[in-house]
Amino acid sequence: MIKQTAGREQLGEFAPKFAHYNDDILFRENWNDSSIDLKTRCIITVVALMSSGITDNSLKYHLENAKKNGVTKEEMAGIITHTAFYVGWPKGWAVFNLAKEVYKDTEEQQHGGFFGLGEENKAYAKYFIGKSYLNPLTDPTKTNLFLANVTFEPKCRNNWHIHHATKGGGQILVCVDREGWYQEEGKEAISLKPGMVITIPAEVKHWHGAKKDSWFSHIAIEVPGENTSNEWCEEVSDEEYNKLVI
Repeated sequence: MIKQTAGREQLGEFAPKFAHYNDDILFRENWNDSSIDLKTRCIITVVALMSSGITDNSLKYHLENAKKNGVTKEEMAGIITHTAFYVGWPKGWAVFNLAKEVYKDTEEQQHGGFFGLGEENKAYAKYFIGKSYLNPLTDPTKTNLFLANVTFEPKCRNNWHIHHATKGGGQILVCVDREGWYQEEGKEAISLKPGMVITIPAEVKHWHGAKKDSWFSHIAIEVPGENTSNEWCEEVSDEEYNKLVI
């Protein structure tokens, strides 16, 4: 819920009605109207202020609010660039200066989603094209169920591989941040988005990774089984990968 007190704090005595309209009507009623979600409302407000040439602290506040409500650095850069074509290139430059300041400390923090980026996955780097990151969520010494948040930079994907098991086994992917791909051998690739769950049976050859222009994170859950092992196969070639379209 959006709550604002700036009107009363700065203008409460000088202009109490304006302060009331600002805090109670504009922010408390309008901003909390559920007909538009907060992320969309933040984007609309940034575009409106940019169009008006407003680049003071009020725009910085709304950029910070947009960031807080899920507008990523990449999305904000795209929004400003698109809007600049319609409202003027100088306005775009001015807003970018503020946006860079607001997003400067989130280059890594914003990747990995809620569960965090973790460390670069150097141990398995030879099985990936591009950089991946691993953030273990369970302690193998305390449970036989291993969960880890795996994050792929744009274009990163793992090799074709198979989870072997004589009984049980396989893997479950819970998509948590941005967009990626999953493909089983002989089947069409599946576009992955947050909230989707992929169940990978044992003995199925497959690969997964990020889309060309998006980071991607999923929780990988290793399903317990008997005589489990992983077989790493050939790379997903650039030719194969570049054929995929959203």
